[in-house]
Amino acid sequence: MSEAATKAERLSRTLAVDAMGGDSAPDVVVAGLEIAAERHPNAIFLLFGDETRLAPLVARTKRLKNCATIRPTSEVIGNDTKPTAALRMRDASLRRAIDAVAAGEAAGVISAGNTGAILALAKIILKTMAGIDRPAMAAIGPSARGDVVMLDLGANVVYDSRNLVEFAVMGEVFARIVLGLPAPTIGLLNIGSEEMKGDDVLRRTAEILRESPIGKQFHGFVEGHDIAGGTVDVVVTDGFTGNVALKTGEGALRLVGDLLRKVFTAGIAARLAYLLARPGLKRLREWLDPRRYNGAVLLGLNGVVVKSHGGTDDQGFAHAVDVAMDMIVNNFNARIAANVALIPSQTKAVQPEPTAG
Repeated sequence: MSEAATKAERLSRTLAVDAMGGDSAPDVVVAGLEIAAERHPNAIFLLFGDETRLAPLVARTKRLKNCATIRPTSEVIGNDTKPTAALRMRDASLRRAIDAVAAGEAAGVISAGNTGAILALAKIILKTMAGIDRPAMAAIGPSARGDVVMLDLGANVVYDSRNLVEFAVMGEVFARIVLGLPAPTIGLLNIGSEEMKGDDVLRRTAEILRESPIGKQFHGFVEGHDIAGGTVDVVVTDGFTGNVALKTGEGALRLVGDLLRKVFTAGIAARLAYLLARPGLKRLREWLDPRRYNGAVLLGLNGVVVKSHGGTDDQGFAHAVDVAMDMIVNNFNARIAANVALIPSQTKAVQPEPTAG
């Protein structure tokens, strides 16, 4: 194998890790990577962070120590650090991890740190892919018919029809790779399912998608209840609406959990009922386990960027690594580029009307 081929092969399995990002970093990060190292035996991890804290943790692992390299850094971007301040922190673990992707040392980056800083640094350093106007944040959630992909979840509050079409294309490829669906169905989130509903941007986007190469997979407009109902595999919307829907769904799941605990601890009869229902409740808990859905992805950049939840545990962080490695191994960006090239160039015509006030 030539030197260039060897370098390309190594790059295709290397992930840069912000080891200091997250509520319980670096302990949870290292523990999660140890789990991931077993699942992905060929993976290579570049850990950026405080070497005095990382080295002892890595040394105690069984697998990670054989496939990880620690890159010392002197700064940490905290949860309260503003994106503008994060941009000036040149030796921060997050900044250095993203720099590694830009320099061609890693194919992707993962962090459980400050979301705003990740978005700002990734967009400025990695930049968007050719043919992509704006990146989008995508994540997987539960539905009545399996898992559902939703995007954008907060990366963009300003958008036009071209952006929504790009989100649909990226979401379709994401669902094929991460969910293993051969032809995922796509829905455009609206205030109603009828064709005349919504503004000019949504109606124009629907027209473009119907005439596009993924037109057969385009279901049409979907409403809020369709997200959890599993009406489609991919739900496309703008970042403002998507973030509100995501937080509403998370709150509803917590409410259901709290109510179930109250119901089954209300008295002796309730406790007996819990014993009878325990096998089913265990399956429900596993199905709705937020760790299964950890790992939001910033799509459309020159490199894979995965955001883990800051409060996750080692299992959740390992799942986020699974998402990142799936995208790297399956050449996600190359497949995005091929599909985006098929989008008509004139689709960037309609923008949302400004709201009154």
